[in-house]
Amino acid sequence: MKVAIVNDSKMAAEILRRIVAQLPEFTVAWTAYSGEEALSLCGQNVPDIILMDLVMPGIDGAETTRRIMQSWPCAILVVTATTAGNRNMVFEAMGNGALDAVNTPVLGPRQELDGADPLIQKLRVVSRLVRHADGSMSSGATVGGSGNLRASTEVPVVAIGASTGGPQALADVLSHLPTGFGAAVLVVQHVDEQFTRGLATWLQNHAKIPVALAEQDARLSPGGIWLAGRSANLTYDHGFAKYTVAREDAVYKPSIDSLFYSLAKPHRGRRVGVLLTGMGRDGAAGLLAMRNSGAITIAQDAATSVVYGMPKAAAEIDAASEVLPLSSIGPRICAAVMQQTNAKPEESGGHHVY
Repeated sequence: MKVAIVNDSKMAAEILRRIVAQLPEFTVAWTAYSGEEALSLCGQNVPDIILMDLVMPGIDGAETTRRIMQSWPCAILVVTATTAGNRNMVFEAMGNGALDAVNTPVLGPRQELDGADPLIQKLRVVSRLVRHADGSMSSGATVGGSGNLRASTEVPVVAIGASTGGPQALADVLSHLPTGFGAAVLVVQHVDEQFTRGLATWLQNHAKIPVALAEQDARLSPGGIWLAGRSANLTYDHGFAKYTVAREDAVYKPSIDSLFYSLAKPHRGRRVGVLLTGMGRDGAAGLLAMRNSGAITIAQDAATSVVYGMPKAAAEIDAASEVLPLSSIGPRICAAVMQQTNAKPEESGGHHVY
């Protein structure tokens, strides 16, 4: 796989070049020392993966990511001096299409590389995502059994899945949910576990209702947002949050499909499934299961998706009862939850659209 390096520090760029050069499955395509140079080189030779610095003079890494994803979409891994110190920029870059982030390796006092292993691990994970972006590998979802068909609770539930470009999309959707929102909201965003707490804090800046990491056996009540916070599959179980172990070969941990499948069963309260921007196919099959069980299902449209992968997969199999631009999804969720109907969800049949 061709890897490009974007970093304004020549020393950091050289360290990254040496690490990539030692990995037989990767080759260095080019190195850019500014965002402007990266844009120029991308126009000539689009790599498979870009290692993107954040803090650079001129165009910073978050903006460079946005422009690259608009014109030459490819996998982008943020590599910055401190992911914790640059948290807001990390989530901005992820909202613009970056897949993950890791600290820049540094030379130790004995010329050893400190931090190379986490970079190599993430680089290999990203390469797996690129190879299997067409969905040829299973998402690693745990499909709940259908033996227990009793309705679990009357509390309405909104389940949202997002991947590449997700943070900004989630911020937009969640910003529309009013104080006293009448449903429990569960969110799966493909992001490393180390960033989940920071993501919850960042999303709280955009949301009017509380955002928290979902804990095992947490009781889910209306007016709260619970974000998957582990490298395990978040599911809904009779009014409680549950984590199930993801398969060893799973590309996505947590899996959006697992969350959707757990809600594809009779339920007295309104259920809404939402699939936002992202690479691959995770969530499409689970969204279809939700639709077939009578839930309202929504996919983001192509024009507003940073990567039209997961929503496209859902549209292709008719999993979404509605395909909407990002700006319309939050208001549609509110209308669905507030809408009063005499029809019970378990009586509504297969592809019913509310």
